[in-house]
Amino acid sequence: MSVTRPFRATDLFKFNNINLDIWTETYGISFYLSYLARWPDLCCVQESPNGRMMGYVIGKAEGAGPEWHGHVTALTVAPEFRRLSLARKMMNLLEWVSDQTYNAFFVDLYVRCTNNVAIQMYEGMGYSVYRRVREYYGSLGLGRGGKDEEDAFDMRKPLSRDQGRRSVRPNGREIVVSAHDVS
Repeated sequence: MSVTRPFRATDLFKFNNINLDIWTETYGISFYLSYLARWPDLCCVQESPNGRMMGYVIGKAEGAGPEWHGHVTALTVAPEFRRLSLARKMMNLLEWVSDQTYNAFFVDLYVRCTNNVAIQMYEGMGYSVYRRVREYYGSLGLGRGGKDEEDAFDMRKPLSRDQGRRSVRPNGREIVVSAHDVS
């Protein structure tokens, strides 16, 4: 059992059990605080009955025109709490707020191309690969030719405003762009 609640600034002192995961991008305190100040409704945590943080999502709304969308900046669940549908609960909330509050066309996220478990989870939630972004992430180790970077999939899910499904494409894995080409 868990409770979904808003992410609070004090949670920054309680989420080490989550952020120590190898797949989780960790940011500076000012980064998290800027999200909490600007998009508090797109930031939530899953908490156990004893008050332990089980996972969190932080997101934002960005873009213009038909590119106006919700963006998942970070979604992570502590290893001991995985496979309980906590990520799905948090994603459902972020998608709903992006759709109903921000009137976004789609929700997008970036995921390491090597993170097959996450990719399958997102595909199961209705996301599809829009494009591959070269050298988007810092690597988990020194990469080819001394480069310390790893590719990401930009995955998207259309929301109710995108009735023509223009925010997705069927051949996204074949579209490759540079990290410098995405904002």
